Amino acid sequence: MTTQGQPVRYDVAERVATITLDRPDVRNALSSEVLELLPALIQRAEDDSEIDVMILTGSDPAFCAGLDLRELGSTAGNLGGRGGSDGSAPSHRSRGPFPAHTKPLLGAINGVAVTGGFELALNCDLLVASEHAKFGDTHARVGIMPGWGLSVLLPQAIGVRRAREMSFTGNFMDAEEALRFGLVNHVVQHDELMPFTRSIAADIVGNEQPAVRGLRATYDAVTFDDDGWENEARAARAWRRDHFSADRVAERREQIQARGRTQ
Repeated sequence: MTTQGQPVRYDVAERVATITLDRPDVRNALSSEVLELLPALIQRAEDDSEIDVMILTGSDPAFCAGLDLRELGSTAGNLGGRGGSDGSAPSHRSRGPFPAHTKPLLGAINGVAVTGGFELALNCDLLVASEHAKFGDTHARVGIMPGWGLSVLLPQAIGVRRAREMSFTGNFMDAEEALRFGLVNHVVQHDELMPFTRSIAADIVGNEQPAVRGLRATYDAVTFDDDGWENEARAARAWRRDHFSADRVAERREQIQARGRTQ
């Protein structure tokens, strides 16, 4: 089973659904269409009794460069996928970029994961990184606020001081640093990324699935920080109401590109 000709591909083999962001010419940036397709395909895998594990990855050379700044700086239509212009939650979820799901979601990070793309990675259950992977939080560079749990999930992964440094500076963390700080589970050679990630998926498939899903639910409950998620959502709503400007985002995009530091 496969989907072709869409900005998000969906393939199924051996009880594993692979979901691939497929806009390589714009580094898999998140357009309105992508933000509709991605949760729909996660839900499709969740609902399919023939699937036990999901893998999220991107078409080379990037994993995901975050929100499509061209669209954000013109109509801001893709901001709606992060909770709407007023910060209200989309109907498919209560938090994060994905609908509620019980099946493990593995992130295969093949290249840069930036801002919203970084948040996609953080919302996966575990991460395997290519040697080419880099992670960056450039919300402050672009002039938007996180809305998918970055301020909760990033400090959980690497500690609050490192998380603050990444967010305040916009500086990137490479794959080896990410492994050392606990952001990713493994770093592998680029051409081994998908085979290695599929081998982990196969190990999961080989277990009793009710137990796997029960453990996932337990980990989710133990690490879920209601106050942190609500604080981030409240801050994002206030920012969008009082400070967000599509014109300013467009201006920042031009400045970033001029410096050769694109999102």
